[in-house]
Amino acid sequence: MASPMKGLASDPSRYVQSFRIFLANSTEHQSMQEFIQKQLPSVISSIGNGKSTINVLSVGGGSGEIDLQILSKIQARYPGVTINNEVIEPAADQIVKYKERVAAASNLKNVNFTWHEETATEYQNRMNAEKKSKKCDFIHMIQVLYYVKDIPATIRYFHSLLEKQAKLLIIVESGTSGWEVLWKKYGPSFPIEGLCTYLSSYDIKRMLDSAGLKYQIHELPSHLDITNCFIEGSKDGQLLLDFLTETCDFSKTAPPELKRQVMEQLRKPECSEERDGKVLFNNTISAIVVEP
Repeated sequence: MASPMKGLASDPSRYVQSFRIFLANSTEHQSMQEFIQKQLPSVISSIGNGKSTINVLSVGGGSGEIDLQILSKIQARYPGVTINNEVIEPAADQIVKYKERVAAASNLKNVNFTWHEETATEYQNRMNAEKKSKKCDFIHMIQVLYYVKDIPATIRYFHSLLEKQAKLLIIVESGTSGWEVLWKKYGPSFPIEGLCTYLSSYDIKRMLDSAGLKYQIHELPSHLDITNCFIEGSKDGQLLLDFLTETCDFSKTAPPELKRQVMEQLRKPECSEERDGKVLFNNTISAIVVEP
């Protein structure tokens, strides 16, 4: 009998709900913000040397929250220099939110924005069809490569757009995180439906090594409070389980044995630690800076 499990991406509104619960219960954005504050300045320290214009490409820019923090660091390093910020983002509602953020900001006078409502692959195909190749000084792909079909080809393409002093920043789950254990063990049982691929910094490292590219990896510790996942009937807990397994209504549609094993795994030390009565899932992420 066919499994009633459906991929979370098949229900966009539930995906957004579960993602919001994930952000509310994790320290992921704080970890990224800390990286932007403390380490990004040295990453971008030479991307605009001698330039009157800096070209930035955001792949999967979402609603722009992290993008605008990155731009503020580039502005601080290169005051007064014009910045052309191009954004690739397939979700129209996210672009609307991004534009609202830009309209409300007062410090973006020297930044020009262009939005492309398309996926990374659609952008790549369109640019190739139009025989265009726009060189960039900084490209970032933050938590986006899971939604790309041919990941090595996508990395190769965007890497080919880098100027001599440029950098490519890729952020994904760390190979040391609980995601790595959970998905390597149970990923084949989850209904991916071709919309999302699990990968970690280990996978990206292998791809970069085989392409002969130079890079540095920064580990960004983060945790996700999954205590509610173990409270029967908790709506937040159910949504978090959906996000962890990329499955719509996992707690109700997963076969009982799979659910039992996943719940057991989530509590194990290689996935989580128990502290002050809370179950904290290891959500460490990796920031990978690739050289031209």
